Order: sequence, then C-alpha cells, then structure tokens
Amino acid sequence: MEEHPTHLQFINPPDLFTPPGYTQVVVSTGGRTVYLAGQVAFNQSRQIIGIGDFRAQAEQVFENIKTALASVGADFTHVVKLTMYLVDMTQLPVLTQVRDRYVNTEHPPASTAIEVSRLAREELLLEVEAIAVLP
Repeated sequence: MEEHPTHLQFINPPDLFTPPGYTQVVVSTGGRTVYLAGQVAFNQSRQIIGIGDFRAQAEQVFENIKTALASVGADFTHVVKLTMYLVDMTQLPVLTQVRDRYVNTEHPPASTAIEVSRLAREELLLEVEAIAVLP
C-alpha cells in the first residue's frame, strides 16, 4: 500500500482507545480540501448495481469514490474522513472488508458509521461520503 501523503498526520491520542480500521484524528498541514458527495451503487447510466446484494453495492460505492477521487488527481491515500450510512448496521463487517481493499489500512481515515431508515431510493443499501486533502 502507498505511503500516506506527508501533508497528513494520522493520530490516535494515547488517552483514547486505538480503533480498528479508522484513525481518531487526522490533521492536514496544508493543501486543498476535496468534498465528495455521498456515493451510492449507481453505475454511469444511473442503474443500481447489486439490488439486494450489500457487498456488490459496497464495491460499486468504493469504485465510484475511486473514480471521483481520480477526477481531481487524488486517490484513497488522500482521504481523511469517511461517513458511511447503512440501512442495516449488521452489514458493517462486510462494508469494512470492502473498504479495507481501498483505504490505506496502516493510516486509515477518520470514519463514522450511521444506521439510517432509508436512503434516496428504496433499493439502495448504503451511501458513503468522503473528504480528501491534496497537497
């Protein structure tokens, strides 16, 4: 996995627990901030990928984030924060498995997971938004 950009510091303060899969504090020491809209399992034609299949939707969501990041010259090493909305929190382990194939697991972004009753379309099972910082 690529090293994280030098303009980012990933910190787990000693007085807080060290979490698995995310970092408590991420500090940007300069650069420009990129805010990505929440990504869902739409393909380029706005068709839902993986209806009823959480893993397939999660994979499409992270591929969409990857594409959005690439459009500004970024990749997952630049991601400092993920906010993940799930309609079923029992699917969090699956989401974590998919996410870990994309993020730098040695310096994972700060993250929040939230269970919601519904997303924009009934068939959507998750939505993930991201914040990235470029040098």
